[in-house]
Amino acid sequence: MQFQCYASTKEITLSIGQTIGQFAPVPCVLTLTGNLGTGKTTLTKGIARGMGIQTTVNSPTFNICKIYHGDKKLVHIDAYRLDPSIDELGFEEEMDDAITVIEWSENTDMILNDPISITIDYDGENQRILTFEFNDSTIFRYDRLIQELQQWSH
Repeated sequence: MQFQCYASTKEITLSIGQTIGQFAPVPCVLTLTGNLGTGKTTLTKGIARGMGIQTTVNSPTFNICKIYHGDKKLVHIDAYRLDPSIDELGFEEEMDDAITVIEWSENTDMILNDPISITIDYDGENQRILTFEFNDSTIFRYDRLIQELQQWSH
């Protein structure tokens, strides 16, 4: 199933992320794709806010992975500079009890169990379209999240 949200400001992108952080079940894997500057890290900052994480969240481009703790655990992976063998780095254990966000997931061959794929595209100068893609066989896990995200759909 596909679902779209629209964000015309950075604050709306943060709010969408905050909703994801509040209502996504654990464990959950979110793959984020989109061009540079479309808002992948901004969305992740909102997710962290919704999870009660108080520390500053930024892109782990050079660290590859950062782990944050709040009401839920967030594993934030940036695969921009990775070769496809991310699975050899041992992140799977950290992902078992967390919401995991993988930026640039298309750069890895990591096998993911039931991810929510989020593609962020430009639609004009400031507008962003966030396309969520859910696995039909497990969509029931995300009923509440989808319901909460409806406020940003058209």
